[in-house]
Amino acid sequence: QVQLVENGGGLVQAGGSLRLSCAASGRTSSSFTMGWFCQAPGKEREFVAAISRSGSMTYYADSVKGRFTISRHNAKNTVYLQMNSLKPEDTAVYYCAATLLWTIRDGQYDYWGQGTQVTVSS
Repeated sequence: QVQLVENGGGLVQAGGSLRLSCAASGRTSSSFTMGWFCQAPGKEREFVAAISRSGSMTYYADSVKGRFTISRHNAKNTVYLQMNSLKPEDTAVYYCAATLLWTIRDGQYDYWGQGTQVTVSS
């Protein structure tokens, strides 16, 4: 079992930055691919970014490439999402998730955090 807790959400103006963190407890997070997903009101949950167990591989949704960076610190059991050049359309609840696979499909992630709200004002 893995418990995930996100932090770092908030309200920011367009063009600003936020850094989300996801702390894992229980089974060590270095065993898992970690992903970030987001869900805006009235929309389905979407993939944002993923990072492999060692951190050597990352993958991003086209909508965030060049603006968001996913990273991890396995010794701290923490994954981060640095969000720069934020846009109003980035407004959503952001979730971190863990899987034993290398995948961007949310249905293949086994563990989920409770989510953290990101609101970008225009």
